[in-house]
Amino acid sequence: MFSKILIANRGEIALRIIRACREMGIKSVCVYSEADRDGPWLEQADEAYCIGPGPSNKSYLDISRVMATAEVSDVDAIHPGYGFLAENAHFAEVCESSGISFIGPSPEAIRLLGNKASARDLAVKSKVPLLPGTKELVEDEKEAIEIANDIGYPVIVKAAAGGGGRGMRVAHNEIALVNGYMQARTEAATAFGDDGVYIEKYLERPRHVEIQIISDSHGNYVYCGERDCSLQRRHQKLVEEAPSPVLTPELRQKMGETAVRLCKAAGYVTAGTAEFLLDKNGDFYFMEVNTRIQVEHTVSELVTRTDLIRAQIMAAAGEKLPFTQEDVEVRGHAIEVRINAEDPDNGFRPSPGTITDLFIPGGPGVRWDSHIKVGYTIPPTYDSMVAKLLVFADDRPQAIARMRRALGELKIEGVKTTTPLHQRIMNDGQFIKGDVDTGYIENVLLAK
Repeated sequence: MFSKILIANRGEIALRIIRACREMGIKSVCVYSEADRDGPWLEQADEAYCIGPGPSNKSYLDISRVMATAEVSDVDAIHPGYGFLAENAHFAEVCESSGISFIGPSPEAIRLLGNKASARDLAVKSKVPLLPGTKELVEDEKEAIEIANDIGYPVIVKAAAGGGGRGMRVAHNEIALVNGYMQARTEAATAFGDDGVYIEKYLERPRHVEIQIISDSHGNYVYCGERDCSLQRRHQKLVEEAPSPVLTPELRQKMGETAVRLCKAAGYVTAGTAEFLLDKNGDFYFMEVNTRIQVEHTVSELVTRTDLIRAQIMAAAGEKLPFTQEDVEVRGHAIEVRINAEDPDNGFRPSPGTITDLFIPGGPGVRWDSHIKVGYTIPPTYDSMVAKLLVFADDRPQAIARMRRALGELKIEGVKTTTPLHQRIMNDGQFIKGDVDTGYIENVLLAK
């Protein structure tokens, strides 16, 4: 087992990894930018080193600075968390060449599954259901129009190297396609340094359901149930729950086994997520694999009684997973809401600033994953998520009631947050019935 791990991340996920390390008797090393000099999570790390100014390309994304710190602090492994360098195959290679374990998949698996075009090819070979779409990257507008006419509108243009909803455009006609094609390529080049895009059929009113995978180098592959992430805004998830309110045990098993089959074909070792679109008939279609731990891994932990960060570390150290597929049982219901420093009443405008008062909800079945405290100044430099509020109960109605109560207790003053929107969601009739889709927030709830 590792003796010291460097955490190449910040905020909530850095604190989550620090806690796992402490429980496992592993020392933690944090890197931070000048903008995060007063980050509360740094107080919990065994060591902390400033690696550059606020802009992420000069700090958290600077591989040379991260690796220099790893060598100076003499760590065994690096955990990238999510975002930043988590899905960077070159970074994983640099770690390997430096004799430092990368707590994540191999560079080959990142390239294979992290690129949507090659992941689709593997899905075809693995007999994983796909929506109609291109096998190769779309080179120009003319080709895009020909493909869309063949598939039939609506279609969606997606960045091959994308994630987090960036580099995606839906088109219902030729004019929208031409505009969306150019916008997606430009956004993809800016966000990922790769302007490659592909096109696939756009499914109307789907649910977004994903399967949590964890595997080790001993051939053990486990799926930890599913998460329903249908409540989104601009392809950014707002609420996640497990299990999905519409999946049967038979469909859960089928989707889980499909996800495992795909990851096995890629030789994938560590935590990852296979994402699917689910239609009203119960048919599901592969979207992508996120080759990292995800923000919403916590809801899967609650309903399966697993510690996915601990399992990740064990797998990276060459140990066997502490549980098998037979040990995993989905019990109860969990809901997570992302608390972002944004003003939902003003176009979700970012709201950085200093937290002047904070009351954290508690009681049975409430989990608070966050790095914030009174006096902490949220910088404008990074993602706006400041906390994850989770609840767990015996069933979905109880979980919704518990989340209503927890949101009512939560108080964050000094900045605007998305808490009022989440309160509205928890009291929305269609959400309570489980009758939502990926467009519900924008097309229905915010349109009321």
